Amino acid sequence: MTSEIDRFRRAAKRLKKAHAAGEAEALARAGAVLPPERLEPLRHVDALHVIAGEEGAESWPRLKLRLELRAATPEQRLRRLREALENGFHWATREVLAVSPELARADLGVAAALYDVAAWRAAVDADPAVATREIEGATPLCRLAFSRWCHGDGDAGEMLALADLLLAHGADVNAGKPEAGGSGHMLSPLYGAIGHGDNMALGRWLLDCGADPNDGESLYHSTELGHHEGLRMLLEAGARNEGTNALLRALDFEDIEPVRMLLDAGADPNEGVADHASGQPPMKASALHQAARRMRSGAVARLLIEAGASLTAPWDGRSPYATARIFGNAEVASVIAKAGGETTLDAQDAIIAEAAEGRVPKGRLEPEKLSPETRTMLRGIIHLPGALPRVKALVAAGMEWDRPDGMGVPPVQIAGWEGLSEIMAFLLSLGPDLGHKNSYGGDLLGTILHGAANAPDRETRDHLGCVRLALDAGLPLYRGYLVFTGSEEIAGILAEYAEAHPERVEENL
Repeated sequence: MTSEIDRFRRAAKRLKKAHAAGEAEALARAGAVLPPERLEPLRHVDALHVIAGEEGAESWPRLKLRLELRAATPEQRLRRLREALENGFHWATREVLAVSPELARADLGVAAALYDVAAWRAAVDADPAVATREIEGATPLCRLAFSRWCHGDGDAGEMLALADLLLAHGADVNAGKPEAGGSGHMLSPLYGAIGHGDNMALGRWLLDCGADPNDGESLYHSTELGHHEGLRMLLEAGARNEGTNALLRALDFEDIEPVRMLLDAGADPNEGVADHASGQPPMKASALHQAARRMRSGAVARLLIEAGASLTAPWDGRSPYATARIFGNAEVASVIAKAGGETTLDAQDAIIAEAAEGRVPKGRLEPEKLSPETRTMLRGIIHLPGALPRVKALVAAGMEWDRPDGMGVPPVQIAGWEGLSEIMAFLLSLGPDLGHKNSYGGDLLGTILHGAANAPDRETRDHLGCVRLALDAGLPLYRGYLVFTGSEEIAGILAEYAEAHPERVEENL
């Protein structure tokens, strides 16, 4: 495999050299594959793209993956296929199946993730018990529900037919699979469909078949989808906000409708925060505090107050009004003040409030006197609109800029996960610990790639720019990262970097 990839690399170098010399054949070859704006000058990555096109591949990352897959063991290919199906890396799924089409039926878990109802009909005809037998630690229905193939080439009709088949042979719609990491927390098929896969058709089927809407996950994650369908169907099925933190999660987004829907369904704005079964440290704000610190509008604050939100309940020792001030949310602070909730700021909070307005305070923060929550405040404001001036002002005032949160995630990793390249560049300029691994096991580059696939605002963020910054900063490029992305553009940047800096490519985390 290496010699074959090297042969194509050398061919790309020759093409680039010939193109620069104006040779007619090279000009014609490049022009047949690339748009005019990528011809002058012809970069190495573009020459690789031409070679890939001549070999029948849509991109160099696809050709490189294809060659690597041909050299891989069947077990390695199968692992790539499983990862691609669950993470929604559809281009990688297609490449694995192009190289090894037989892997589509390597085991019944893969067949379930690919919605292969014919394979499953044959399997249950031979042994009906397979419909409930775990595959790699998860039931067949979980393998179906956690697949994102519905957004790839999967057929919805076959998906639902397979779900019907499994149900008819004893599948339990509430039997989950363990969360990765060993916490013991179970993730239901309903969460797989709605929260993980944004698969509304399967989510509706599960609810119609008796799935418990109060599974501790689905309601919370339904607020992240950018639409209301999942939230609506869960509430109609009897989902309750109590113990889920769904209302607080809805307040992470500037969309008042999910907040209204949850309140109308009985959510208590003063409930506070429930501990999560996975062991993740919870947010510690009431709904009104959450609206203040997430820079929600005055209309949202008024809605919460009308629903009975307390104006005096403390969070981290602060009233909702003080919280609004230290986060620079003047609109919510004004609404709370008009409702009678104005309070006085202490000296440290007055410094933070000044920085929140984007001005470098005259006073100096004393981090050791701040609460643990406040000491990691940068982590909580990075994703907010217009955050960069506030981040700079807080850093200038003495706020700790590389302090990890309760899950070991420092501010620079949050900026990368969110795809906020300007903020990430500023934090990198301060010299953070680039070798730091968070509690999920991810370094900065891995966290960026995870965000590129999962961050709610990923479509409008600059994860590609963050990848470039991480590579320029000297982060190692683990070989698994070369395909651990649903974006071919990002995969192309990683492949280009690996070509230029083979000494920086490492085998394992």
